[in-house]
Amino acid sequence: MFIAPVDATSGEGEWRPFVEDHSFGHLVVPGGPRRDLPVVVPTQFVLTGAAVWLHFVRANPVFAALAENPRVLLSVAGDWAYIPSSWKAIGDEDPVLGIPTTYYGAVQLVGTATVHDERRVPGSVAAILRRQLAALQPDVEVADPGEAHAAKLAGILGIEIHVEQVTAKFKYGGNVDEVHRRAVADRLVRRGGPGDDAAAAHVVRRIGG
Repeated sequence: MFIAPVDATSGEGEWRPFVEDHSFGHLVVPGGPRRDLPVVVPTQFVLTGAAVWLHFVRANPVFAALAENPRVLLSVAGDWAYIPSSWKAIGDEDPVLGIPTTYYGAVQLVGTATVHDERRVPGSVAAILRRQLAALQPDVEVADPGEAHAAKLAGILGIEIHVEQVTAKFKYGGNVDEVHRRAVADRLVRRGGPGDDAAAAHVVRRIGG
């Protein structure tokens, strides 16, 4: 994706919390050279350190593509909000001349995937499920998947992605001055639609408070 300098991430301290708060994305697996299109799978995942953990049913076509090429990209996007053209005008500025845009955050994690198979390494998939449960529902009591659902584990495969490259973009009005950005943030809060509060918080955070 194209990233203008004003939209570039400030670093891991910005993109990692965003990914941890948006633990649902699209796994893109290009596969081998004979494929016309990559395999793209929406998925829940967990990021810990430099690794991403997830699982799919064994029949998922993603595994055939991974056998051809283990290189993958995980795309995560969120906190988006449409900014009407009139919101870009303040004071005596003509709202008709405003330019609409969309604010959003986006992170792409690139790495090499390793497939874990309970049939080959007992306990490997169960360990991934435990890791996901601990991250996604830490306060909810749940039976151990390796014990309570051992028979079903053969039907799924786990994936561990060793993250090697991170590209992140936070497009929240960095191309305009602080006065215009704060005006948009105020309007986002007043509108209160899905994603508006989060987008407004990003605007203010990237201004510096």
